[in-house]
Amino acid sequence: MALTNVRLGDCIEVFNVSCGIPNFTVYDVSGVNRDKEFFEPSKQVGEDTSKYKIVPPNYFACNLMHVGRDVLLPIALNHSGNNKYVSPAYTVFRVKEDAPVLKEYFFMMLKSDERDRYFWFHTDASVRDGMSWDDFCDLEVRLPSISVQQKYVDIYNAMLANQHSYEQGLEDLKLVCDGYIENLGKNLTAEPIGKHLILSDKRNDLGLGVDSVRGLAVSKEMIPTKADMDGVGLSNYKLVPPQHIAYVLDTSRRGDKVSLGFNNTEETYLVSSISTVFTTDKTHLLPDYLMLFFTRSEFDRYARFHSWGSARETFDWDEMCDVHIPIPDIEVQQYIANIFVVYQLRKEINEQLKAQIRDICPILIKGSIDEASA
Repeated sequence: MALTNVRLGDCIEVFNVSCGIPNFTVYDVSGVNRDKEFFEPSKQVGEDTSKYKIVPPNYFACNLMHVGRDVLLPIALNHSGNNKYVSPAYTVFRVKEDAPVLKEYFFMMLKSDERDRYFWFHTDASVRDGMSWDDFCDLEVRLPSISVQQKYVDIYNAMLANQHSYEQGLEDLKLVCDGYIENLGKNLTAEPIGKHLILSDKRNDLGLGVDSVRGLAVSKEMIPTKADMDGVGLSNYKLVPPQHIAYVLDTSRRGDKVSLGFNNTEETYLVSSISTVFTTDKTHLLPDYLMLFFTRSEFDRYARFHSWGSARETFDWDEMCDVHIPIPDIEVQQYIANIFVVYQLRKEINEQLKAQIRDICPILIKGSIDEASA
């Protein structure tokens, strides 16, 4: 069971087939994120998408131009049973039928920081600092026998199946929430939320530090800040107490979406002074219930349509107050909000499962190499 050095180009072949469909929207096109997963909707699409590439099931898509920029190889394997469609900038390929490597094992090899640094080291000296297909094919890897690969692929597939099953239950829960919202919209008259909102402009008089600073994501989450906080004073940062919502007015520079987050913890966080912070009058409108509407794609489209400006378009506070939603009795709001809270919790667990799978891939690869070397 010795290891064999294999050139990547001897194991893979390009698949370059255009979809021929000119009018795809962002909801029809996939991108590849830093976690080596397909994501939808895509951030943007061209005016004519007929040259967008097909990624059949069990095929790979990677963006070799971004290896230097991202210091990793953005690549994903289509685990689904349906075709995906990606920008012409992506390279689509498959593992050859007679290759000495299983496609899942090949993908596992690519899911490690060490391998990403290896690809980054072999980028060219162009403006984009990318990697050519020829250079990618010229790289060598050490492979154990197919039988050893299969043993560790089975472990990976079992974990992946468990995560996918959990994720499917997550989507079912989201459908329940969406179904309730759609039903309320048919039976109740929508009313403006502004009369139930309470604006907050409290600054950091608690002496909170950098660990409390949060960024606001277009995924409607409060995340640890990615900004360089070295030497930044925090006295003017705004407080976001529990049960408060914060959002950034600018929509033109954030993929036509609203960067927004809800503090559903018992801690108080900080956000930049450019953010708007508010809560609700909980006797009439629960913030958890309101967040259900903020996480819907309809809200982003509404906010973008009602953003005003020239070089920088903003969704101002007055426009936020004019958002109309159906507002049922508090008991009904609480019932729906409870389902949404469970959904959010399961969503976090799902992300943890994906992180565990990502972290265990290098361990599985090392185990297979050690076994073949023994």
